Amino acid sequence: MILFGINFNLYYFVVIGKVSQLFRSEELRCYLAIIASAAIMITINIAHLYSSIFEAFRYAIFMVGSIITTTGFVTADYGEWPMFSQIILILLMFIGACAGSTGGGMKVSRIMIYAKTCFSEFKRMIHPHSVVSVEFEGSHISDSSLRNVFVYLAVYFFILFISILLISLNNFDFATTFSSVVTCMNNIGPGLSICGPVGNFSTFSDFSKLVLCFDMLAGRLELFPLLMLFSRNLWKK
Repeated sequence: MILFGINFNLYYFVVIGKVSQLFRSEELRCYLAIIASAAIMITINIAHLYSSIFEAFRYAIFMVGSIITTTGFVTADYGEWPMFSQIILILLMFIGACAGSTGGGMKVSRIMIYAKTCFSEFKRMIHPHSVVSVEFEGSHISDSSLRNVFVYLAVYFFILFISILLISLNNFDFATTFSSVVTCMNNIGPGLSICGPVGNFSTFSDFSKLVLCFDMLAGRLELFPLLMLFSRNLWKK
């Protein structure tokens, strides 16, 4: 699962013998660091629930790998884990895998660009006359590319909030309402509470299922291609 959450372009470099390119990838290093840190924190947090630290780590690393790569398999009912571990898994649902992989989510590369842009703006506020650029994978990111990334973020959260509002008509608890939209938009599978690892979406209304179907398609198609279908200009001859 973790291997196929890596950008497939890096595998091409390995095949042609340019293995050094693999270790130069900022996104790969960040992706692996997120997995390692999340697995360690969850292991420590759930250690008291299992017979040994190794058993806790086995459950933790599987769930972290499954959630961040949007694979959807479960080996434990993480709904019974402490809230700290559940929050980490929810954050991993948002992050997703690397760009150019089989995984969904917002993608590690976008998260890194958001973080770098915020950091550069912070530096610009401290030194207003300095020239600060955002670089990713050794290349300067143009203003148009940054605009596209932040437009994606705005559209993503707009759809997320509207979907949560519509799903709330079911009068489920907050964990179910929130996680059902998050897990569908990011193509994860299980969420929390009613739609958790030992539950399902059968109790949702037909209207809610249609909303969640739209969220799954939007998440898998990267939002914009699906939204373009609703543009009148697309259907003009």
